[in-house]
Amino acid sequence: MHKALSEFLGTAILALAVVGSGAMAQSLTDDVGLQLLINAAATGAVLWTIINLFGHISGAQFNPLVTLFTIIRREAKVTELLSFALAQVLGAMAGTALANLLFDFPAFDISERVREGSNIYLSEIVATAGLIFLIFHLINSAKSQLIPAAVGLWIFAAYFFTSSTSFANPAITIGRIFTKTFAGISPDSALVFIPFQILGAFLGYGLAHLLKQTPTQTNSK
Repeated sequence: MHKALSEFLGTAILALAVVGSGAMAQSLTDDVGLQLLINAAATGAVLWTIINLFGHISGAQFNPLVTLFTIIRREAKVTELLSFALAQVLGAMAGTALANLLFDFPAFDISERVREGSNIYLSEIVATAGLIFLIFHLINSAKSQLIPAAVGLWIFAAYFFTSSTSFANPAITIGRIFTKTFAGISPDSALVFIPFQILGAFLGYGLAHLLKQTPTQTNSK
């Protein structure tokens, strides 16, 4: 129970940061570039914080795709996938609702912001593949201590080098349906995003697995 609670709280804090910083950015400036910078910085900083904060409890996954691969790796049971995924989605919704209330919006306000296009979908594949790759490549390389910084920096950077601004997380994508702020996404767009995120996740995990299987080449004389 405490593991699921950890996933709920961590994902709620992440959604709060994404949506709240988006709302604040809108209130501070009309410059879209600056809005994106504020949003990205808050998200990256909070990711580093919550992974360090909750990592020893639940593994600080906060993403159903990360949880899925812990099941595939037989590091957790299927029941944990179900409880974690539910906690993550509910946490994302709760964090979004709290962010909305902090800026005097309705707690749940369905977004009308359409995000579509082949470049957008490709961006979600790339963003999610990179996220899953770096997590499991660092685990396979016995460098798990680098994950908090690596995840935070990857998402911060991917806000700028992907046209989708790097959602890369089905739970957060669902949470962001419920806000009309800068961070929102329409339900129809969210439903399309998630399959591309899943595809990207499998590509990223496959690459991490391939690199793990590649022996170190050495020269002998």
